Amino acid sequence: MKEEEKRQPESSGDERLHISKSVFETSKEMQEKAEEELRLKREEAQKKYELKRKRAAEARDKRLEEERLELLRLKTGVIEESETIREEPEEEIRLTFPQKIGNFLYHNKWWLGIGCVIAFIGGFLVYDHITTPRPDMIVLLIGENTALGEEDGLKEYLSQFTNDNNKNGKKLTSVYYIPYTGVERDDFINSVPQQLSTELQNSDAVVIISNSKLADVITLETNLVDLSELYPGNEHVDKYKFMLSGTDFTKKVGVPEASVSDDWFIAIRKPQDLLYSKKKNMQETYDKDISAFDAIVNDLSE
Repeated sequence: MKEEEKRQPESSGDERLHISKSVFETSKEMQEKAEEELRLKREEAQKKYELKRKRAAEARDKRLEEERLELLRLKTGVIEESETIREEPEEEIRLTFPQKIGNFLYHNKWWLGIGCVIAFIGGFLVYDHITTPRPDMIVLLIGENTALGEEDGLKEYLSQFTNDNNKNGKKLTSVYYIPYTGVERDDFINSVPQQLSTELQNSDAVVIISNSKLADVITLETNLVDLSELYPGNEHVDKYKFMLSGTDFTKKVGVPEASVSDDWFIAIRKPQDLLYSKKKNMQETYDKDISAFDAIVNDLSE
């Protein structure tokens, strides 16, 4: 009796396990069946879509072929009008004011961008021109000499002789260094021809410091003042040149004596009509700078 009672729970457990398995298998079969039905529906829908697209493509190709033939007939004069090909008037699109602005900005964005860049650069240049103090005197340094052209000693020496022409309470001389060598390739690389043309054809500067190579650039007799008439008896004057050799120029400027060869001199240009300036403008510059030039000559003649 006891053995039968012990076996009975085990049999009941087996039945529950069997029932659970049956439910699980049934659920799995139903899920697989649903997935199969869904797959079949998708395949059917895909077939219908492919068939519809194929028919639409065939209809389009047929229409295009008919239009091509109709157009051929029109061009060859077989028919005068076509019932197939018709020019439909484009519907006018009305835009609101904000839409018009947006449309304009969109179609012109590159030009507007370039315009903004140009305006920015122009504004910067104008600001720089306004805020940068204009020099009281400009001196052209023509000839290869880095000691004179790239150091501040020459500018500081010349500035003490100029007048406060711009009335800003300061005396300022700018030195425009043009490293002319006479070697065409080297001068071209350094844009020397352009600099010479620009500076010698305007009236901003009349005082020149140069060497014997200046005669290759300008005609001394027609472009420079005869200093022998202004400073008769001055031992350093050689017609149109005030020679710097034999003076304490290098000491006062603060450069090695060997850096300034014996052919270097200072001169002043004659007022005359130029490519970029009238004679009266050059005369104004000459009248302004002649006193400083005279002071320099006197200082170096001591």
